[in-house]
Amino acid sequence: MVTRYAALLRGINVGGSRKVPMAELRTLVEGLGHEGVRTHLQSGQAVFTSGHGDEESLAAELAAALERHFGFGVDVIVRDHAYLRAIVDACPFPAATLEAKQLHVTYFSAPVAPERFAEIDQEAYLPEEFRLGDRALYLYAPAGLGRSKLAEHLAKPRVNKGLTATSRNWNTVVKLAELTGE
Repeated sequence: MVTRYAALLRGINVGGSRKVPMAELRTLVEGLGHEGVRTHLQSGQAVFTSGHGDEESLAAELAAALERHFGFGVDVIVRDHAYLRAIVDACPFPAATLEAKQLHVTYFSAPVAPERFAEIDQEAYLPEEFRLGDRALYLYAPAGLGRSKLAEHLAKPRVNKGLTATSRNWNTVVKLAELTGE
């Protein structure tokens, strides 16, 4: 069975370091035997079709290929169209009424229990809010991610210990669901 996936690369092409040109990323993904490869933006998204593997094995395969090719490790999360569409559909915030910079999704490499975030006093961060989803966290940050104190707290290593986590703004979240649905 052939499935359409998105690969989310964490921490590349930020501040001039860990450069991964999108043309090289497309070639690398194609070289792994995947088809219909497209990239989105410069921040590390590749969409592709594959008839083998699952999300975890595809992520591991791509991470290993990236390290071999570029000489540095890159955390990769791979998700299929059904998952990405479900993330859009399950948004607990009124996405249609918000600016894309106000709403973000952090994708996690594994399910997260609410207990992991229990020590966070959400009222202390209002009007910023977060809600958990399926291997994801939705963040409403009215002033944007760069000014969000809640996002800063959520990104602490002790909160994300043992997980790979990578965030995307709402426009990218929606676009990845669209691109994997083509």
